Amino acid sequence: MWMIVGLGNPGPKYALTRHNIGFLALDYFRESLAPAVRWQDEHKAETLKIKIEDQTVLFAKPQTFMNKSGESVVALMNFYKIQQDQMIVVHDDIDQAFGGLRLQKNRGHGGHNGIRSISELLGSQDYIRLKLGVGRPPHPEMEVADYVLGKFSNEEQSPLPHFLNRAGDAIESVLFDGLSKASTLFNSGPEQNLIAPISKK
Repeated sequence: MWMIVGLGNPGPKYALTRHNIGFLALDYFRESLAPAVRWQDEHKAETLKIKIEDQTVLFAKPQTFMNKSGESVVALMNFYKIQQDQMIVVHDDIDQAFGGLRLQKNRGHGGHNGIRSISELLGSQDYIRLKLGVGRPPHPEMEVADYVLGKFSNEEQSPLPHFLNRAGDAIESVLFDGLSKASTLFNSGPEQNLIAPISKK
């Protein structure tokens, strides 16, 4: 079984914020695959299980707030006996411009508190991450925390569905093509990911 984790903060206050793009990506991907399947509450997360072709996939959105994401993720891994190489964590990345996408494995947390929590409680950083670019604050005096907890701008909201669709395609590619090929196909900047969406099978 694969587990796809989207990172974010729970509650309507944080909906459509940059820090919640992991939640948004999972919601968008789920909607394209199995809109009738509903989220359940377990191990401090919203979860659902679906079949993608011959793969059983567990989607998880930790409800612990970002800096305690590892509590939920590790509990789910233990309960479902998920191996580290069968987990993809989807999260925001300020070091890429909005629309940039990068698949990586076994990298440091880069200051991301959700990734920090997962890696510390797991005792390893050797898992796959899908980093979705949200860019940096437009003004040097603006705090990064305020920026990522802010809503997407009007200019960003229009192409956001295309970006989220591309993220779903990248996840699917990891499942069926492997990380190496998926990285070659999908690691790219905004010019590749903010165009018209790729149609789902």
